[in-house]
Amino acid sequence: MKVSDFLATPPSRLVERLAFDDACRFRRNEPQQIRAWAAGIDCLRRALAGWSDALAWDLVLEYPLLRLGRRIDAVLVTPRAIVVLEFKAGATRFEAADRQQAWDYALDLQDFHGASRHHPIIPILVATHATPAPLTWPMMLAGATSVLDASQETLPGLLRALWAAAPAAAPLRTAEWAAARYDPVPGVIDAARTLYDRNTVEDIAQSGAGRTNLGITTSAILAAIAATRERGGLLAVFITGIPGAGKTLCGLNTVFGAGRGNQAAFLTGNPTLVHVLREALARDAAGADRSLAAARHRTKTSIQALPAFRDHHIANPDHLPAEHVIVIDEAQRAWSAAYAIAKSQSRAVRLTDSEPGHLLDIMARRPDWAVIVCLIGNGQEIHDGEGGLAEWGAALAHRPAWRVTAAPAATTDATPRQRLPVLRGLTTEAALHLDVPVRSIRCPAAASWVDAVLRNDAKTARTLSAAHGPLPFLITRDLDAARAHLRHTARGLRRAGLIASSGARRLRAEGIGAELPHMDDKAVANWFLDRWPDVRASDALEVVATEFSCQGLELDFAGLCWGGDLIRGRETWRIRRFAGTAWQHVANPEKIANRINAYRVLLTRARYTTVIWIPPGAATDITRRPADYDAIADFLLTCGAGTLAPPAPAVSMAQAGLL
Repeated sequence: MKVSDFLATPPSRLVERLAFDDACRFRRNEPQQIRAWAAGIDCLRRALAGWSDALAWDLVLEYPLLRLGRRIDAVLVTPRAIVVLEFKAGATRFEAADRQQAWDYALDLQDFHGASRHHPIIPILVATHATPAPLTWPMMLAGATSVLDASQETLPGLLRALWAAAPAAAPLRTAEWAAARYDPVPGVIDAARTLYDRNTVEDIAQSGAGRTNLGITTSAILAAIAATRERGGLLAVFITGIPGAGKTLCGLNTVFGAGRGNQAAFLTGNPTLVHVLREALARDAAGADRSLAAARHRTKTSIQALPAFRDHHIANPDHLPAEHVIVIDEAQRAWSAAYAIAKSQSRAVRLTDSEPGHLLDIMARRPDWAVIVCLIGNGQEIHDGEGGLAEWGAALAHRPAWRVTAAPAATTDATPRQRLPVLRGLTTEAALHLDVPVRSIRCPAAASWVDAVLRNDAKTARTLSAAHGPLPFLITRDLDAARAHLRHTARGLRRAGLIASSGARRLRAEGIGAELPHMDDKAVANWFLDRWPDVRASDALEVVATEFSCQGLELDFAGLCWGGDLIRGRETWRIRRFAGTAWQHVANPEKIANRINAYRVLLTRARYTTVIWIPPGAATDITRRPADYDAIADFLLTCGAGTLAPPAPAVSMAQAGLL
C-alpha cells in the first residue's frame, strides 16, 4: 500500500486485516502477536505522520520470508533505499539476537528479491522504549547495510536523516519493487519448518529452473503414489539427483507437504539428520503448544530413524506398518546382505537379509497398497557395507510383486554398485531425476566443479571456473584467517561451521581435535540449531563436524579443514588411513571411493562459500609433511579455486567523508 493509504486507514482496520491474513495462512492468532501489530503500526504512524515526501512511497506490512518461515514487520520502499523495520514493542534494550534477526531479513531481500539487490537495504531495529547509542552511519551502497537502532522517539528523525543521506543515483521505482520476483532458496532445516507448518513446495519456491525441476519431480512422486493408492499393490520409486539438487526437499514434501494425508514417514539412517530435523520442528511447534516434550513426541512419527523402524518391524513380524508410504533418504547407503548379517550378529535384532530386502518385506505386509520412495545421492557412499542401487536391484529381483519406476540415471550409471539391474516391468521416467543444483546459491556449477576436482580432471575444473567464476571456494593456509573470514561473512542468522574428514586424524596437531559426536542427539542439535555465544554452536568455530555429522544437512558458510587422508600422488589423489603412528596407503577400491565421497560431501555442504584451510604442515613431523599439503593447495588453485583475502575493515560514512 502507499504510505498515504496507510496513514488514512484506521489502525484497528489494519490490525484486523493482518490478523485475517495470518489466520488464513497459519490458522492461529496469538494475543501477543495482535498487540505487537498494534504497537508497531502506532509507532510507524507516528514516524511517518506529517511527512509529505513519504506519502507516495510504498509500505508492505508483514512481508513473508518463506525461506525462514517468518515475516518482516514492515518494508518501506523509497526511491533511494529499502528500509526493513523490525519492531520490538515494549523492549527497553537492543538485544543481539534481535539485531541478527533484522540483519538477516535485509540479507534475505538482498539475496532473493530481484528488485532489492542493486539498492541500499537498511535494517532498523526499533526497541520502542530503549535508548539508542550514538549513531554510526553505514556506507549506503547496494546490498544490506549494518543494523541501525531506533526507539519510538528517535525513529521519525532517523527515517528523515536516512532519506537525506541516501544516494539519489539509480532511483528505485517503487511500483516495480512489489511486482519483482522473490525466489527464496531454503536450506533443509528451513524447508522442513515451512512444510511442517502446512505449506507446499510451491511456497518455498526455488530460484529459476530449480523451481521447475523440483516441482516436476514432486508432482511425479505424488502422481505415482496416487495411482498406487487407486489401483492397489506395491511400488518402489527411485529418485536420483546431483548433490544439492533438492532430493531431501522432495522427500520432505512427500511426507508432510503436498503429500500430507498419505500416512507417510521420512526414514533415514543418518542419525544427525534425524536429530536436527526433529528438534528444529519440535522447537517451532512448541512456540504454539507451550510443550516442547509433546512437540518432540509428535515429530517422531513423521521423521524416523531407519534402523529403529527396521528393527521394530523385524522383531514384530505380525505388526502391520502404520505407514502406506515411506521415503528413504540416501537409500543407496542401505546395508548389503553380507554386511547386515555380519553387523547384527551380536545385536538384539539379527538381520537375515540386506536392508532393502527387509524394508521391502516390511512394507509388503500391507494388504492394500504401499509405496517406497528411494532418494539416491550419487557419490554419497561414505561407509563400509553400503550396497548401493545394486543391492536394491538384487532384493527386488526376488520380489516380483513390486513394481518399479526409476529415473533413467538409476539404470545407466557406469559403476555397477550404483546401477539398478534389468528388472521385469521396470519403467523409467525422466521427471524423477533432479539435475538442477539449488544448494549453492551463487554458483550453480559448484557441485560440477567439485566432481571434476575429485575425478582429478583439472582441465574441466578450470573450464567451469572460467565460465562460472568466481567460484565459492577460497584457499587459505592460516586457520585464524579462515575463522576470521567466516565470522565476518556469516552475518545475520546465516550459519558458519568447521567441517573435516573423519579420517583427518592429524588435524589434532593443528589444534583441531574436538569432533562433533554424530550419535549424540543433544550435541548435534546444539551444533546445528543454537547460536553463538553458546560455545556448543557451529558458529563458535570450535567443534568440527565430520562427513557423518553433516551429510544431508547444510551450512551457509563452511570452513573445510583439509586432512592428510586425501593428498596428491603422481598426478592423482592418494587415499591414506592413520594407524598407530603412521599413515598407511589404502588400496581397497570401496574404501578409496568412500574417502573420495567423504570429501565430496564436505565440499558440497555450503550454500554460499567454502573456505578451505590447508594446514602448513611441520617439517619436523613426518605425519604432516609440508610438501603434501603444498601439493593439495597448488592443485586446487590450478583447478580455479580462489585465494582468501583478509576482510576489509568497515568504513562509516563519516570516515569516508560523505557526511
